[in-house]
Amino acid sequence: IFYQVAQQLPHLGMKTTCTSSQVSDDEQKKGKNICSLTMSSHVGFESLPDQLVNRSIQQGFCFNILCVGETGIGKSTLTDTLFNTNFEDQESSHFCPPVKLKAQTYKLQESNSYQPIADYIDAQFEAYLQEEMKIKQSLFNYHDSRIHVCLYFLSPTGHSLKTLDLLTMKNLDSKMNIIPVIAKADTISKTELQKFKIKLMSELVSNGVQIYQFPTDDDTVARINAAMNGQLSFAVVGSMDEVKIRNKMVKAHQDPWGVVQVENENHCDFVKLREMLICKNMEDLRKQTHTRHYKLYRRCKSEEMGFSDVGPENKPVSLQETYEAKRHEFHGERQRKEEEMKQMSVQRVKEKEAILKEAKFEHLKRVHQEERMKPEEKRRILDKEIIDFSKKKATCEIFQTQSFLATGSNLRKDKD
Repeated sequence: IFYQVAQQLPHLGMKTTCTSSQVSDDEQKKGKNICSLTMSSHVGFESLPDQLVNRSIQQGFCFNILCVGETGIGKSTLTDTLFNTNFEDQESSHFCPPVKLKAQTYKLQESNSYQPIADYIDAQFEAYLQEEMKIKQSLFNYHDSRIHVCLYFLSPTGHSLKTLDLLTMKNLDSKMNIIPVIAKADTISKTELQKFKIKLMSELVSNGVQIYQFPTDDDTVARINAAMNGQLSFAVVGSMDEVKIRNKMVKAHQDPWGVVQVENENHCDFVKLREMLICKNMEDLRKQTHTRHYKLYRRCKSEEMGFSDVGPENKPVSLQETYEAKRHEFHGERQRKEEEMKQMSVQRVKEKEAILKEAKFEHLKRVHQEERMKPEEKRRILDKEIIDFSKKKATCEIFQTQSFLATGSNLRKDKD
C-alpha cells in the first residue's frame, strides 16, 4: 500500500489499523514511522470497471464498417446477417413530389478506382482532427465517423487476386484495418477454397499488403486469436432467410444442390468472422484505428504544417521549440514579403511618375502645338478676308465706273 494513500484514508472517514510491515533498507533509513495499513471497510476500487461499463452503455459507442467489393458479391447481405438487422437501402425514385426532404447518409459511388474510398477515409480523419483541435473540445459526444474496419470482399475465382483488388488493398492498408473475406463460399469446393486461401495470403504477403492481424498480446484472447490468424481469410456466406432443419429454424442459403447453413462452421467461416469481429476484437479495432491509422494521418498533417517530433539531426524537439522555430520562420518570411512589397510599391510609384511626366509633356506639347496653330489660322482667315475684300472692292470699282459712264452719257443727251 502506498504511503500517500495511507495518508488520505483518514480524511475519507475510513477505519484503518496500523500493522507491522516489511520495508526495504532504504525505507528504514528514511524513517522508522512508516507502516502499512489494512482496510477494515469496503473502499470500492474494484467497482471502477463496472462504472466504465455503465458509462459506455449509457453513452454508446461508434463502430463503423466499410464493405468494399464488386457489385452483387453479397456486401449488404453479409452486413445484415452479421448484425441480424435489415439495413434498409431504398433506391431513389425519379417520380418524387416537387418538395420533399430526404435524409441520406454517406454513400460512396461505385467505380473502378480506390481513390474515392481513400478520399472518404481522409475526410473522416480530417473531421475528427478539426474537432480535436478546437479550443472547446466535445469529443465525448462527437459522432465518430472514422472507419474502424474494412471487410474487403473477394470473388471466389479459385485462381489469384485481381489486380484491382491487390492495388486497392495496397493503397488502403495504412488508412484502416482490412480484413479480407471470400464471398459466396458456397460456389467453390472445399479443396479449391483451401488452395485459394493459401494463394491469396501468399500474394498479400509477397506484395506487402498489411491486413489486420488479431492481437495476441492479451492472454484472454491470445490463443484463439493466434489460431484465427492462421485461418485468414474467412470464407463466408450471408443470408437472412430461415430454413427448417431437424425441427429447428436456422439461417441458411437454399441452393439447387443443397442447403448452406450460415452458422454452421462446417459450411463456412461466418461464425468465426462474427466472433473475431464483434465478440473478441471490436475494441481493439477501435483502438488500432485511433492509435495507429488516425495518428499516422495526424502526424502527416502536422509534418505538412511544419511540425515534427524530431529535428534535422533526428533529435527530439518539443512543441514549444517547433512553434518558436516556425514563428521565427514566418516572421522572417513576413519581413521579406514586406520588403518586396515596399520595393514593388516604390517601383510602381516611379513608373507612375514617369507615366505622369510623359503624359504632362505630351499635354504641354499638344497645347504648344495648338497655340502655335492659332496665329496661323488667324492669318489664314485674315488672308481670306483680304482676298474677299479685294474682290468686293474690284467689283465695287467696276460698278462705280459703269455708273459714272452711264451718268455722263445721260448728261450729254440732256444737253443735246
